[in-house]
Amino acid sequence: MPIRPLPDTLINQIAAGEVVERPASVVKELVENALDAGATRVDIDLEEGGIRLIRIRDDGGGIPPEELPLAISRHATSKIASLDDLEAVATLGFRGEALPSIASVSRFMLASRPRDAEHGAALHVDGGRVGEIVPKAHAPGTTVEVRELFYNVPARRKFLRAERTELGHIEEWLRSLALARPDVELRVSHNGKPSRRYRAGDLDAAARLGETLGEDFARSALRIDHSGAGLRLHGWIAQPHYSRASADQQYLYVNGRAVRDRSVAHAVKLAYQDVLYHGRQPAYVLFLELDPTRVDVNVHPAKHEVRFRDARLIHDFVFRTLQEALAQTRAGVETGVAASAMPGQAPMGWQPSASAAPSPLDNGAGARPFVPWTPAPQPLGLRVDEAAGAYAALYGEPGNSSGASAMPVLPRQDMALPEAQGEVPPLGYAIAQLHGIYILAENAEGLVVVDMHAAHERIGYERLKTAHDGIGLRAQPLLVPLSLAVGERDADVAERESETLVQLGFEVTRSGPQTLAVRSVPALLAHADPEALLRDVLADLREHGATRRVAAARDELLSTMACHGAVRANRRLTIPEMNALLRDMEATERSGQCNHGRPTWARFSLGEIDRWFLRGR
Repeated sequence: MPIRPLPDTLINQIAAGEVVERPASVVKELVENALDAGATRVDIDLEEGGIRLIRIRDDGGGIPPEELPLAISRHATSKIASLDDLEAVATLGFRGEALPSIASVSRFMLASRPRDAEHGAALHVDGGRVGEIVPKAHAPGTTVEVRELFYNVPARRKFLRAERTELGHIEEWLRSLALARPDVELRVSHNGKPSRRYRAGDLDAAARLGETLGEDFARSALRIDHSGAGLRLHGWIAQPHYSRASADQQYLYVNGRAVRDRSVAHAVKLAYQDVLYHGRQPAYVLFLELDPTRVDVNVHPAKHEVRFRDARLIHDFVFRTLQEALAQTRAGVETGVAASAMPGQAPMGWQPSASAAPSPLDNGAGARPFVPWTPAPQPLGLRVDEAAGAYAALYGEPGNSSGASAMPVLPRQDMALPEAQGEVPPLGYAIAQLHGIYILAENAEGLVVVDMHAAHERIGYERLKTAHDGIGLRAQPLLVPLSLAVGERDADVAERESETLVQLGFEVTRSGPQTLAVRSVPALLAHADPEALLRDVLADLREHGATRRVAAARDELLSTMACHGAVRANRRLTIPEMNALLRDMEATERSGQCNHGRPTWARFSLGEIDRWFLRGR
């Protein structure tokens, strides 16, 4: 068969296969065009989940009549004119492919009126066949109608799902947009009935989060705002006790564009790994801002993905920012954006404590530069001269250097605070012990219940980590070097990242194109499987440019030690011992969850308790 050019209609239909996956893809492209045109209100009318009709109306700048044919021409756009514009593009759309692709697989109508024009005009396209421009009465702005999607491509149409499923995809994308653009009003109707409205205006964070992700998320959300190295990360992350079975509440925006990025998702997962129950997923709404020239948005036809120029820096920035934020979620601290606050108070949440000049991307909202995370000093600090001594001090009886005591050391009883007049600490004062498992305490709001084993486990775990961080990762030389067969890519990584591996306790040299010689391993993990650990480390360095495998393996071992050393059920504690444990919880990082992600405490307000007994009715 001879080589010949394809017809324009077929070219557009092929492009539609990349841009238009389902009705939600059409809604995304058309609404993004409306936002790029400066719209402050967008109406979305749907029929049969968008399969029968999608109508998008906006109050944006509009299109002059003579430019309507250009709007449905391939690679015609007002948003870029040069390669420099493409490298620094700030609009949501820029390719000039969406409208011609959509018009080639539907019965399409484009009507518009510029704000300074006396009347509007319309253009009809039927399966790629362009009609004539005709006058049309129209308010300032643009309307796009897409009827009978894929009517002329039956092979694609049969892959569409049920009406409810397709509508669900549209609603999910609109939810994502509402989180990013609270300044735009979105009105949705389905089959002639209003179904959703996102109001525009100065909504507070709790209201916006509540109407999109639910009140539970808003009550559990921790505010993030951190800047440095030309980067800014802000938004909300859910506290660990609010976790999900799936990744259905994970929203990432890069310069205002909703995207999926494996590197950032990996960084978030690492930040949560010490506080989440096994198999659970974190929930978050995060906005990453950086110089547009440092990110390539032109790597995916539907613009779902981006490529960072400094992927390793961004991965580390996100990880350390969230890790430090989660470390500050101590027991007894209210952090949800929906928590009650007095008028004029700043929103509750986490911000870095270090002060410095704002970054070039700082918008004046009080974001601060990035400071590398270091373990916070514990009020009940340990001597870290020797690991064995630290472990014995935590879990051994006095004078027992082996640390193999059957009875774990409890918090110091002299830490118990007297029940004097004045401000009551967040976890209050102990009043009793329930079934040898729970501590009951009274605070200013009501009743606090603490799982004493889970709480003591977290306290011991954090102390062990602090002690070990003071000592550092020691390497243990192998008597006989280990020869490890790897792929050529992993061998290249090992050679390139040799200094990183040394910092992790591995001394590795390349002995062949696909062979490594391992001469030392982390001392604490010498009895584990160093070969499997090194393979995982190399895979992380190749995939994400960073690794936490060694630290995670170390933490798993320390977690086990803390679990065995924590106070057991049915151990009777004195009131001073219980109060000492409460004060330690208030001072310990991540003390709201045990090492396995389970909550360590719960609070019941006096109002809740009154409702149990129908008081005041």
